[in-house]
Amino acid sequence: MELLQSLLLALIGVIGIPSLSLLFWAIYYDLSRSEIPPRFDSPLKLRGLHCLAIMAFTAGKCLELLGVCRQVAVIRFLQSFWNPRADPSLSAKDLLFDGVPVRVYQPKTPSADPRKGFVFFHGGAGMIGSIAFYEDVCSKIAKESDSVVVSVGYRLSPEHLPPAQYKDCLAATIHLIQNAASHGVDPSKIIVGGDSSGGNYASVVAQKLVERSDLPKLRAQVLIYPYTQALDYNLPSYQQNSSMPILFRESVVYFGLKYIGKDTSLLGQVLKGSHVPDSMRLKFGKWLSPDNIPERFKGRGYKQVPLAPYEPEVYRQLSETLEDYSCLFAEDSVIQKLPETLIVSCEYDVVRDDVLLYKKRLVDHGVEVSWFHVENGFHGMINFFKGCILAFPAAVELMDSIVDFVKNL
Repeated sequence: MELLQSLLLALIGVIGIPSLSLLFWAIYYDLSRSEIPPRFDSPLKLRGLHCLAIMAFTAGKCLELLGVCRQVAVIRFLQSFWNPRADPSLSAKDLLFDGVPVRVYQPKTPSADPRKGFVFFHGGAGMIGSIAFYEDVCSKIAKESDSVVVSVGYRLSPEHLPPAQYKDCLAATIHLIQNAASHGVDPSKIIVGGDSSGGNYASVVAQKLVERSDLPKLRAQVLIYPYTQALDYNLPSYQQNSSMPILFRESVVYFGLKYIGKDTSLLGQVLKGSHVPDSMRLKFGKWLSPDNIPERFKGRGYKQVPLAPYEPEVYRQLSETLEDYSCLFAEDSVIQKLPETLIVSCEYDVVRDDVLLYKKRLVDHGVEVSWFHVENGFHGMINFFKGCILAFPAAVELMDSIVDFVKNL
């Protein structure tokens, strides 16, 4: 008995002390670094969520520094414990679409006519996230909009560097378009969408498909707080929400550099804009101008910061990211052919103005746009619409806006 007690105490010490240390560090980091605006309606809940994220990312970083595993491997492992229960009103099948893993959610109730199809790309900076992690999101859309939802398990970085992610998303979408009937889907009513990096992939897929005259046109795109540009990190929202959980301004660039397999020591130069050649500043400046952002979004403070002097060596290392993954800078001839769009922005999101700038480009070129702005929204909130402890009312509003849009197409 004494031996058992000793082993138990040792186990508690091995597990408990590091866990308590991580918790205290997370609380300290959150309180000292985070700035939650007074008007945000759930600050304590958000701080709790942020502390959990800090603990996970810190544990991952420590293990990476010790040479045990990559930081993202730890995050993925912890996310795997998020295992929502399948909705009994839906069938869910794990399939391969042109070699890409997907999960197809379909209402069990028979339908006289083919349903709409929604191809969903999850967020997670292209490095984390999974089909399982977005089970609740995709199930809700399928059930309440009476649609067939295809959740795409695209390859993740750094094991698979870009453009593997968007290419998987494109391949899965084309497969559904070409095989719509076998899944009970109307090929003229296919939607692409996603959140965060998934929203970026959806916008790129939609742009690529306008060039395909051999395929039916997409019915719509649903872009949930997507990244749309990688040139200017001093727009009003980047300043106002620079320390807003759960995505800081520095984190956008840090994880962006990790995603493309580049040295994170470039972070400071990218934040200042040293990676942007003068030719790009001249060409894209008209679309990045703060004048394109409504004045009401500058009310919480904004100081115009010019880009730092151009450094060719920094650009050389990052050149492929500036245009390839910045959907904001597509040619006018592409933008004007895009399908009807729902675009979602969040007030307390560092990439809010990326969304507003892309929305303006779409509207200016005659694209039919529905815009939903979540006044109490923050980046990454889509997964927190359900449950008790970590549910946010604004996330419910966000999900309802998506369902209503898809249902009414």
